Formats: sequence, structure tokens, C-alpha cells
Amino acid sequence: MRIRLAAAAFIAVIGIGGFSTAAHAQTALEARVDRLEREMRAVQRKVFPGGAGATVEPEITSPAIDGATGGSSSPVADLTQRVAALEGQVQTLTGQLEQVQYRQRQTEDAFAAYKRTTDARLKALEDNASAMPPVPAATAETDTVIEPTRPATRPVTPPVATATPSATTPNAPAPTGTRAARLAAVERPSSGDPAEDGYVYGYRLWLAQLYPEARKALEEVAAKYPKHRRASFAQNLLGRAYLDAGAPSLAAVAFYKNYKTNPGGERAPDSLYYLAQALTQLKKPATEICKVYAELTSLYGDKISEEMKAGVAEGRARNKCK
Repeated sequence: MRIRLAAAAFIAVIGIGGFSTAAHAQTALEARVDRLEREMRAVQRKVFPGGAGATVEPEITSPAIDGATGGSSSPVADLTQRVAALEGQVQTLTGQLEQVQYRQRQTEDAFAAYKRTTDARLKALEDNASAMPPVPAATAETDTVIEPTRPATRPVTPPVATATPSATTPNAPAPTGTRAARLAAVERPSSGDPAEDGYVYGYRLWLAQLYPEARKALEEVAAKYPKHRRASFAQNLLGRAYLDAGAPSLAAVAFYKNYKTNPGGERAPDSLYYLAQALTQLKKPATEICKVYAELTSLYGDKISEEMKAGVAEGRARNKCK
């Protein structure tokens, strides 16, 4: 009888010890599973910030319990399988996250390089403009200073509003008389639209070769009415007034500003075309001039006139553009 009691006690001790060891292992694995599941959810939120519908479903699910026998696989084996599946998913999501971050860095680096190049080109134009001597303006009513005459030919002529001359006169005679008399001869329009009137007045001053006065009128239109359709006309004609007055650096800045700030404006193509002319007068490298022609034809090739297309072809040939 004593022997039986001792054996029973021994078996009980062994059973309790084995159960305790198994329970400890299961608890450790459950903690490991919980930690891995939390990590996987965190990575999923990082890779798929959209939330529902974008997360990765677990590859291993809990096995179904056999209803007929009531038996099941070992809890430790189940947890081990879940841990392995979670570790694989975490590695996959981590790799995807690294790829997304790498592509994002590439995009940011490319944009930063483009911005640096554009800013450097604009700054160079502005520096050249600031180095140019100021163009003399009208000083008195008896001032007889005559602005430089415009080129003999004009590839493109700006459109003229109602009540303005219908076309430019490429070979117009040099203006005569005092500046005050010439200025008084220019009629100010009065249509009720200040932006339209300002542009037409600036255009008439430009035709009269009163370039400082024309620039002042055109600058006011571009600054006060940037949303008006005539803003594009005024900014482009401002550049031409500088170009005709022998200030290609200031002209280049005006042309580039019109194209950059209002690429959808009606005179954005003209500004690119005349920007190439200004760069040519500044003796800039042919590669820069060719880039301007390429951008003009790629963005506005179907919108420019046949006359301008001929001018572009001539400019590209002269600069040996590819």
C-alpha cells in the first residue's frame, strides 16, 4: 500500500513539473507572438497609411478543432507556426517600406536638382540685368533724347486691341520733335476697362518709340491686373520695350517672368521666342538658346504662327541645335 502511494506521488510530481514547463513555454511564445503582431501592425500602418483594405492578411491561421474527436494540435506548435508566419510578413513589409522610402528620396533629389538649375539660371539673368546701366527716362518737356530705333524686321507683332493701329510699321521713320510733343501726341484710350486701356496706351507709346514711358505703363498693367488677359500681353511687350531699347538683360528677365508666372497666357509663347533673341544678343551659349527653342516647340508648337515657326527654324539652324 505504501509503495502504491509513493508511486502515485512520484507520478503526480512529474506531471506537475511537465505541465509547468509546457505552460511556461506557451506563455513565452504568446508574448513573442503578441510582440510580433504589434510590430507587424505598426509596419502595415507605415507602408499602407490608407488603412482598411490595404493590410496584409496572416498566412497562418489557427487550425480548426476536430469536432468529432475533440482533439487539437499542440498549442506550442501552433504558436511556433504563427511566429514564423509573422516574422516572414514583417520582413516582407519592411522591404516594401524601404523601397517606398528609396523611391521617395529619388523623387525629392530629382526635384531639388531641377529647382537648383532653374533658380541658378534665373539668378544669372537677374545679375546680368542689375549690371546694366539704367535706361534714361524723360527728364523735361524739352528733352530731345530719342530712343534707339527698333529692328528693321519683326518676326512677330503683338495683337492690337480695339481703337489701336492694326499693325506695326517695321520701317517707320525716326520720331522727331521734343519728347513732350511726342508724348502729347499719343492718345490715351478710355474704354472703361483700366487694364485694357493701360495696355493699349503702353502699346501706343511703344510704337512711338517712347520706351521708358511705355515700360512704366506696361509694368502698371502687369502689376495691378495679374489675372487680366492683358497681363500676359503687357509683360511680353515690356520685355520687347527693353529689347528694342538695347537692354537685352532686362528684356530676358521680363520674358522669363512672363513665361514662368503665366505659362497659360496668350503671350507666353512669344516671350519664349523673344527670350531666345535676348540670349542671342547676350552671346549666351548655343546650348541655352537651343533649350529655349526646344521648350517653345514642345509646349506651344501647335499654337505659334507660321511666321514664328520660320523664325524658330532659322534660330535653331543658326545655333546648330540638334
